[in-house]
Amino acid sequence: MSRSAGAHTADPCPRCLVEAVRPGSPTTDAGRDVVRYDCDHCAHTWTRPVEDDLGVHDIVRVDLPDATLYGTAWQVEPDRVQVRGTGGAWLLWVERWRVVVY
Repeated sequence: MSRSAGAHTADPCPRCLVEAVRPGSPTTDAGRDVVRYDCDHCAHTWTRPVEDDLGVHDIVRVDLPDATLYGTAWQVEPDRVQVRGTGGAWLLWVERWRVVVY
């Protein structure tokens, strides 16, 4: 399970498996929206596509600069998603590229 660790996301690097990955940043690759990640340990970079099949009620992970949150997609718009925490504990609009279907 992903978690946040200070200024880093705790998802391990696919090359060295060290949990020293910086939060992603949006970019494009071959005309497709992707999120780019960098490993502070081995300098490996990789991308993942921005979720394009995200739907209301999907369980999601939200990668924020200071935390990783888990919740349910409550509203989905082309550029942002409203995510609801378990039991309605919180409701937050985030950029779509920060959301990963979990």
